[in-house]
Amino acid sequence: MAPAVLSSFATEIIIPVCSVIGIVFSLVQWFLVSRVKVTPDNNGPPSSNSKNGYDDYLIEEEEGVNDHNVVIKCAEIQNAISEGSTSFLFTMYQYVGIFMVVFAILIFLFLGSVEGFSTKSQKCTYDVTMMCKPALATAAFSTIAFLLGAITSIISGFLGMKIATYANARTTLEARKGVGKAFVTAFRSGAVMGFLLAANGLLVLYITINVFKLYYGDDWEGLFEAITGYGLGGSSMALFGRVGGGIYTKAADVGADLVGKVERNIPEDDPRNPAVIADNVGDNVGDIAGMGSDLFGSYAESSCAALVVASISSFGIEHDFTAMCYPLLVSSVGILVCLITTLFATDFFEIKVVDEIQSALKKQLIISTVLMTVGIAIVSFIALPTSFTIYNFGVQKVVYNWQLFLCVCVGLWAGLIIGFVTEYYTSNAYSPVQDVADSCRTGAATNVIFGLALGYKSVIIPIFAIAVSIFVSFSFAAMYGIAVAALGMLSTIATGLAIDAYGPISDNAGGIAEMAGMSHRIRERTDALDAAGNTTAAIGKGFAIGSAALVSLALFGAFVSRAGIQTVDVLTPKVFIGLIVGAMLPYWFSAMTMKSVGSAALKMVEEVRRQFNTIPGLMEGLAKPDYTTCVKISTDASLKEMIPPGALVMLTPLIVGTFFGVETLSGVLAGALVSGVQVAISASNTGGAWDNAKKYIEAGASEHARTLGPKGSEPHKAAVIGDTIGDPLKDTSGPSLNILIKLMAVESLVFAPFFAAHGGLLFKL
Repeated sequence: MAPAVLSSFATEIIIPVCSVIGIVFSLVQWFLVSRVKVTPDNNGPPSSNSKNGYDDYLIEEEEGVNDHNVVIKCAEIQNAISEGSTSFLFTMYQYVGIFMVVFAILIFLFLGSVEGFSTKSQKCTYDVTMMCKPALATAAFSTIAFLLGAITSIISGFLGMKIATYANARTTLEARKGVGKAFVTAFRSGAVMGFLLAANGLLVLYITINVFKLYYGDDWEGLFEAITGYGLGGSSMALFGRVGGGIYTKAADVGADLVGKVERNIPEDDPRNPAVIADNVGDNVGDIAGMGSDLFGSYAESSCAALVVASISSFGIEHDFTAMCYPLLVSSVGILVCLITTLFATDFFEIKVVDEIQSALKKQLIISTVLMTVGIAIVSFIALPTSFTIYNFGVQKVVYNWQLFLCVCVGLWAGLIIGFVTEYYTSNAYSPVQDVADSCRTGAATNVIFGLALGYKSVIIPIFAIAVSIFVSFSFAAMYGIAVAALGMLSTIATGLAIDAYGPISDNAGGIAEMAGMSHRIRERTDALDAAGNTTAAIGKGFAIGSAALVSLALFGAFVSRAGIQTVDVLTPKVFIGLIVGAMLPYWFSAMTMKSVGSAALKMVEEVRRQFNTIPGLMEGLAKPDYTTCVKISTDASLKEMIPPGALVMLTPLIVGTFFGVETLSGVLAGALVSGVQVAISASNTGGAWDNAKKYIEAGASEHARTLGPKGSEPHKAAVIGDTIGDPLKDTSGPSLNILIKLMAVESLVFAPFFAAHGGLLFKL
């Protein structure tokens, strides 16, 4: 077997350098966004600039750029949204901080008790002839890794929210100069979040590995077992961010839509609507901060799963640092690839008309995937030996470097397929959503039936894509193959997140344009940005769910190996009861989150109605609504309601592992994975389709759409009802489910030593 071309020293330079490049690039993008001023410009007309073949100044005059009141109003609204988002996240992080400390203590106690808190070295799990560090050390380092992952996850979400609230009004103001400029501002802001998150996640993980190595030395098995805490920390924060943020945003959205649009017949984001600020705050705390933490969690877990399996394979046994860091090298190249890809959207090509937005975003996905394939090939052939062995449930399997290259590529391309299928089912440019819109002719009931059918049907191709990638990657490189396939899907995470964050930023920009009383033309531009953003958000969720399935399976494999289970036999009653209970959990979890949104929305609807009925002059626009009460309703509801679903996910593996043992727990994990993926994809796509069917009718861009419209018509009201039902599906239950399946798997892996030693108390009686 020929050794890797890349030396350990080169690896130690490449990974941190790529991370730093990512961070610097995101700061440059932030600087470019900050050059759009949100203060009135008193210097008179700007100098003539004819980049597009006509005079910029003329359009600016035409669109009222020098209207100082509009700029001041935009700045005021932006501040209100930013303050609301920041105060909600700070309050949520206080709750989550308490949980973090309690859970960190639990990890330490459970793992420390495996060898009775002994400080003596113990025999290694996989190679009994070797001595490894004591279980107490693994307990301490796992706890530290958990806290690091949690803090990085929180920071990722918070920074994403900050840049989004910084950029929303700037996007609105740029929309006066044309759709191209607004697009670039929104996309750059998304890129800030994408690159900060990808680079931070990689850098913190890399530094953690090197610091832990100072203690562990040659005991790589113990070292990478402790590192799994990093993934657990990332995902547990993501769960609360996703569920809490999702309940917040949808309570406000449903309340604003039902009273504003259906009962009072006023436009979306009308400043007279008391829930409008809460609705815009929700976009930032749910879709941005929640999504950021979620994808960071996936990224951390897939890296951890790959590292754990590699540490007990020839990479770890022979202490080949470069090959061991293969997952991190793939992510490093990913940052560079995404950097080049981003320039295609912001610098190389310019968007001149509305129709180009969607294709520009699609090109981002295609360019990043094609370039990444080349990047993976280079990394695979310089960082890996020509052949090596991978641990496969007790035996070492011989694998070649080209096979590992194919494993990563299968994940990468499966992600692209899932993205495009999701787009087909949720974009109003294609027949599925147009059929749903058409069904609104006969009322809300047929709209709901068509939407549900679309969601169930949209599961088929993504599941086949996931199944093929699992089969190919497992055949080539066992569980390690699946872990790197998940990493392949997430390798272009910076671009994926940029596209994803672009959606809520455009949504907010449209809201600000409406509230600031800007002209109809500007609102049309922001609506076009928002409609494209809606589809990209659905694509982002497709990626998140697909990668969660692969990550969860890889973690499941690592758990089965670590817990010492020879085979998971479905026919044994212990496993089967776990399987059937596990398959039920996504439904239980969805029921909790949906009901939470429903009860919070109920309070919101009552408050909005109360204000319309009791504040004189509100409908006429003479009095200002009380926005803060609505923000408070959403905040209180989401913080109270996020705890039960969170507890369900976090406690299930602990209870099952402790009382029923590792076999039953393996059944629960398999069941939750199999049913969770289906429920998550169908919920996300149903909600996305209903939302875009409503937008299709509102835009009235085709002859067919005009026969259903305009706003306020009966078909439009039916579409709004569908959209309202779809809100909690696509933004609360659906996206939170992918965290459920990953989090239970990574938690089981972290606690596996305890479950293997002391689990199954009921069967021991």
